[in-house]
Amino acid sequence: MIDRRPFESLGGADHGWLRAKHHFSFADYYDRSRMGFGALVVWNDDEIAPGTGFPPHGHADMEIITYVREGAITHQDNLGNQGRTEAGDVQVMSAGTGIRHAEYNREPGATRIFQIWIQPDQERGKPSWGAKPFPKGDRSGQFAVLASGMKGDEDVLPIRANARVLGVTLKAGERAEYTLGAGRKAYLVPAVGEVEVNGVVIQARDGAAVQDESRIVVTARADAEVVLVDVNP
Repeated sequence: MIDRRPFESLGGADHGWLRAKHHFSFADYYDRSRMGFGALVVWNDDEIAPGTGFPPHGHADMEIITYVREGAITHQDNLGNQGRTEAGDVQVMSAGTGIRHAEYNREPGATRIFQIWIQPDQERGKPSWGAKPFPKGDRSGQFAVLASGMKGDEDVLPIRANARVLGVTLKAGERAEYTLGAGRKAYLVPAVGEVEVNGVVIQARDGAAVQDESRIVVTARADAEVVLVDVNP
């Protein structure tokens, strides 16, 4: 089953410096039919104005993955980590027992990100942060794992959950396939472009909630960049 979540149906808020859309209930947006999807509990589509950002704040017991769509995000935390993650690249913060961090847009233009939160399999782990470049050419025409806690996934950003985050770029007319394990769920969002997911049309920044499907076939109706999260139910 493919449940399309049109972009215009998403919750959201405009804070001036931050324009946010929420695929699931978050902050002041509440929809009891959208309380997460399996272990995936947050997928925020954020646009951050230049020279602004999220001031220092805390998290615990959550795997927080940031996929940068445009611009770059600059991270700093109380563990001493600092880094700048550019468009197409990914950072992961395992909040564990607790971490305080700040995220700023130090760029001259707007930064656009997907922020994805996944519940960890075990709580109270040691907090950590990491980032990794993923050249789009490495995921052209096929899904590439960007972050994972699943057995066999190597040379990717680690997360403490039986889940993986993948990306693919497709030219118009190209397709990519992904096998979904029995009983698992997937959530898919095109950052740009328009695709068909098992025949269902999904436009840029729409969500597609996938369950009871053993194979996901993504066909690009226009040049597209797609992020997919595979999680436990």
